[in-house]
Amino acid sequence: MSTYLKVTAYIEVSDYLCAMKVIKDENLPDKATCAGSLKNVLDALYVLNGKWKLALILSLMQSSKRFNEIQQELTGISAKVLAKELKDLELNDFIKRNVYPTTPVSIIYEATGYSRTLKNVLGELGAWGEQHREKIKQSMRKQS
Repeated sequence: MSTYLKVTAYIEVSDYLCAMKVIKDENLPDKATCAGSLKNVLDALYVLNGKWKLALILSLMQSSKRFNEIQQELTGISAKVLAKELKDLELNDFIKRNVYPTTPVSIIYEATGYSRTLKNVLGELGAWGEQHREKIKQSMRKQS
């Protein structure tokens, strides 16, 4: 998706949400505050997008690991995708790549302090995911 389309989509969603005055009897903040909050959420989603980034962060929060250990733990991720995701996470300071001058060279990945700032977010996201899963199960039972 081009940058133009991303910005256009952001503006459309922002305008739509900010134009709404009430959602479930809750007042929304003014348009500027709403647009700022939405921009912050979109920035976070942009950095943490994809199927593997959060799983990688969680894995490395548990313990430091080598590339192959991560690949074995995250069943289904290819070496190419894992390498790209690790580079992205390192670029955004979520993980640190430690190179040790052994023979052969040892590379160990670890979570940074910055990645640990996601602890509460991940907890809330996990709780919401569980709630959503239950809602879907109930919906499926009603249809049966």
